[in-house]
Amino acid sequence: MGSFKMKAKKTRNKTKPKIKSTLKIALYNLRAPGGAHKRKKILGRGPSSGHGKTSTRGSKGQTSRSGRDFYPGFEGGQMPLIRKIPKRGFVSRLKKEYQIISLNNLNKIKESTVTLDLLQEKGLIKDKNRLVKILSDGEIKNPITIQAHAVSKKALEKIQNAGGKVELINV
Repeated sequence: MGSFKMKAKKTRNKTKPKIKSTLKIALYNLRAPGGAHKRKKILGRGPSSGHGKTSTRGSKGQTSRSGRDFYPGFEGGQMPLIRKIPKRGFVSRLKKEYQIISLNNLNKIKESTVTLDLLQEKGLIKDKNRLVKILSDGEIKNPITIQAHAVSKKALEKIQNAGGKVELINV
């Protein structure tokens, strides 16, 4: 057999001549880049379209039906979390809310009889028409007569030991 030699391909160094671009960029000659505009998926136009018969929805089930398939909070048929958690914000209409006064605050008053009007004047309560309760924080030194809607047991003991008394106001 004969020897086979490949001929080396001669390449010439071809340089393209540099052309100065005089193209001006303006609104009239701008174009969108290739692939920027995608064709809309057309559904239900026969088997050859690729989107025929079931129209890309699969077969049977919730997502194949017309109308809305899922709603916010849907968990695949499981009981939704919003229905499982306890609801907040219940306020009993029967609950009594008291304005609280401690025995320390009553020491500042020099009068022997303390009424709701006096407590409001001194700034110890905001509204004399709301309920007032006396709690046993601190000690009471001088004997006083106090008008209130409610008193704690310890506060009552401390007031009586100091020689005072409590007048309960019924609402």
